[in-house]
Amino acid sequence: MKKLFSFLLFLSMLLLGTSCGSRYHQPDVRAKRKLSIYPDYTNVALPWNIAPTNFEILHKGEAYQTEIGIVGRDAEILVQSAQPTVEIDETAWHQLLKTAAGQAIFFRISVKEAGKWVVYPSITNRVSRDAIDSFLVYRLIYPGYELWHEMGIYQRNLTSFEQTPIVENKDFNRQCVNCHSFNHNDAQQAMLHVRGKDGGTLIYRHGRVEKVASKADALPNGLTYPAWHPNGKLIAFSTNEIQQFFHSVGKKTIEVADLAADLVVYDVEHHRVQTFSAIGLPTHAETFPAWAPNGRQLYFCRARMPQSRLALDSIRYDLCRVTFDAQKMKFGSVETVYPASKFHRSASFPVVSPDGNFVVFTLSDYGNFSIWHPESDLWMLNVRTGECRELKAVNSPNVDSWHGFSASGKWMVLSSKRLNGGWAQPWFTHFDSKTGQATKPFVLPQKAPRFYDSFLKTYNRPELIITPLKAGRQFLRAIPTDATPLTVVHSDK
Repeated sequence: MKKLFSFLLFLSMLLLGTSCGSRYHQPDVRAKRKLSIYPDYTNVALPWNIAPTNFEILHKGEAYQTEIGIVGRDAEILVQSAQPTVEIDETAWHQLLKTAAGQAIFFRISVKEAGKWVVYPSITNRVSRDAIDSFLVYRLIYPGYELWHEMGIYQRNLTSFEQTPIVENKDFNRQCVNCHSFNHNDAQQAMLHVRGKDGGTLIYRHGRVEKVASKADALPNGLTYPAWHPNGKLIAFSTNEIQQFFHSVGKKTIEVADLAADLVVYDVEHHRVQTFSAIGLPTHAETFPAWAPNGRQLYFCRARMPQSRLALDSIRYDLCRVTFDAQKMKFGSVETVYPASKFHRSASFPVVSPDGNFVVFTLSDYGNFSIWHPESDLWMLNVRTGECRELKAVNSPNVDSWHGFSASGKWMVLSSKRLNGGWAQPWFTHFDSKTGQATKPFVLPQKAPRFYDSFLKTYNRPELIITPLKAGRQFLRAIPTDATPLTVVHSDK
């Protein structure tokens, strides 16, 4: 019985690719060219607290051996398998990265070919001393509109592979849920919209969820895209009348356009929505609000209102800014900080860095539904100098769209369709808050390296948070309740 147990234990370790008790294979041949791996975890910056970057070796062989360690030292992790899949022990990985912070690590791959072990040049990555926020919140939804009835908002522990649901619409009659948002990465201040018969806006503060109306007679288009004011008492919203368009030919099969869009500010404590003439011009569409961290400037995107005969590909948004006095609830004059329309481009999704020095936004050829625009890229405005440039190290030939900062400002997450063109995944890049330079992005690690090949949902609106959001049950209890009505106040300033 003991012999049988020992044999089964050895067999299970072999199948799992673990190195415990395995014999190291000395290389017989040294190759000159590097191997490719999938996902492409090569020459990237990794946070020291990220989950293991499991990968597949893109090379045929009889067996595989991967050594992992700090550059200049001996390997600390050994993964051996008959398959090209490299699954790294989580405990050993975290011990290694904690030690390697500020240094580079290597993947040294050997492949058994024709009975001989061939070692290939090492793949290296840098381990940053900057930790990333431990949780990522996103909506999972099919990329088309045929199956919108199946969706949910989830959170992923970035230090492991654990994903847990916050809300899933199967629990509330398949209604739509969207636009989750946090006050500067704080899970204690959160909100989301529910669309349907139980529609409303759910706001989580001080440990409790409150449901408020998303619309009012004086606000028919309703609250849409949110941005929390740093004081936690105000939320800027766009109020959009949106129309969808479906194209039978071309790469951009789905388009969304604003028939009307203005900005308002919602007072969370008094359930009061205030409109302002400065950011609610009838001749323009204003959308995608984003506060500066000091709360004294509001960035947003503005376009001239589309006319009945104006083609969709002629609608272009500029990046604008307006000053704000929270005590007096007054806005100043609007200024255009990047005239994208002047260059026949269109700006969307501005996000301000936590230090207020940079604004990262998406730039596409037209419109504001950039997630369906393959040409969409991330650009950055240097607030101090006024310089605006493309984040070339981050962008890809396919969609690079929604994005956000970590609480420290050292990391960014972005939605990109670079893997296959049809589905968006979260990608992470290290951001230098002094220079505004960013590194080559890496995709959210999964336990199975080929996970994204068969996963048919898109990651929508990824948001980094410091601690987990634990209000899921409160959200579900609040959805069927009556919503607190909104009071709408109009202002000339």
